Amino acid sequence: MSAMLIILLSALLFLVAWGDVRRRIIPNRLNIIIALAAPVFWWAEGLALWPGVAAQLALALAVFAAFAGLFSLGLMGGGDVKLIGALALWVPPAAILNMLVLTAFGGGLATLATLVVHWLRHAEGQAEVPYGVAIAAAAILCLGQPYIYHFA
Repeated sequence: MSAMLIILLSALLFLVAWGDVRRRIIPNRLNIIIALAAPVFWWAEGLALWPGVAAQLALALAVFAAFAGLFSLGLMGGGDVKLIGALALWVPPAAILNMLVLTAFGGGLATLATLVVHWLRHAEGQAEVPYGVAIAAAAILCLGQPYIYHFA
């Protein structure tokens, strides 16, 4: 059941990434679906209410608050902040730092690619980075890793 939920989440994250690349928007409905599906994943994983669910909720709140601070400084988009907060409900506490590091690395690559395309097109204004792609890829890597090894 957990593997099926990871596949479902991966499909949702593909939609997030695709939409972010095409329109530079992460729809709230996708973030809501991702967040509301997390308790089903907790149940499938056998996560106890204490300390498991409580730790997951506290971690997600801390991640959301930290990235909301970056949003308030104009460094991240609102959809990105909501997405990373929703995904923090899924990623185990032991893997959240990995997800954030992978997100930063992927975000750097996305920024570089976006700036190159912006420059080659001689586009006006500020380049908008589809950071949702990096967030989605990092989450899939962190959540899918145990299942990849299991099926290999």
